[in-house]
Amino acid sequence: MEIKEIKERFIEKILLLIAFSSITILALITFFIFGEGLPLIWKIGPKAFLLGERWVPSQGEFGILPMIVGSFWVTFGSLLLGIPLGLACAIFLCEWTPPWAGMILRSAIQVLAGIPSVVYGFWGLVVLVPLIRNFLGGPGLSILSGSLILSIMILPTIISISEDSLKALPPNYKAGAFALGATHWQTIWRVLIPAARSGIVASIILGMGRALGETMAMIMILGNAVKMPSSILDSARTLTTNIGIEMGYASGDHRQALFAAGVILFLIIMLLNSLAIVLSRRRAG
Repeated sequence: MEIKEIKERFIEKILLLIAFSSITILALITFFIFGEGLPLIWKIGPKAFLLGERWVPSQGEFGILPMIVGSFWVTFGSLLLGIPLGLACAIFLCEWTPPWAGMILRSAIQVLAGIPSVVYGFWGLVVLVPLIRNFLGGPGLSILSGSLILSIMILPTIISISEDSLKALPPNYKAGAFALGATHWQTIWRVLIPAARSGIVASIILGMGRALGETMAMIMILGNAVKMPSSILDSARTLTTNIGIEMGYASGDHRQALFAAGVILFLIIMLLNSLAIVLSRRRAG
């Protein structure tokens, strides 16, 4: 066996070990979270934990329904703005942007993805919250402000994956549509977007997972009220912000309840990521 072949096999084994180490780390995290959180869920009952509306750890009440509802309100609100804006940006980058402008815009999108979430939260606290308070009423620290900030934060994910999906389409799709007399916009709307639908949906699901998992910015601008929200101007608390706020001083059942909330969040995000992978494979097939 030649030395070159030995080196290649050695490198192959090292890369395989690194790949399995990622799986091992994920398995350890999963085991730890479930090991800490499941006992509390079984202790108070899954129904009481998931559907309870009171979170009063000092009295042994651990209902996370308001936080689940708050998480989905904020996430849904961010998608209402993030999806059309992100898809429009992806289409513009693919179909109308000159090469020099596309390079600048893509660099800007990458910078947008690299800005720390605390900066988004600070900007929302200084700019958005006073605007909402003055013009729409309420405390300003609300679901609306959180949704607006999250819609900006998920844009890089939606734009980049949607753009890649549109660019991966065979050129004859567009040529065939033009040959049949379709306009440029008709080609985009009737041919390209439906053909790239799986990739676009995958980008939306990954953006949704990003929104669900955001913590720091939401702690700063959401108001963190543990109650069932009744409008977008109400303050709310998400699963992630609840864990981030209370983990520092929690102990006993309170600490286990926070891990149990992490179990629910973990399952939701794993479900979304699995759905995105299935859709991406369907597109590739």
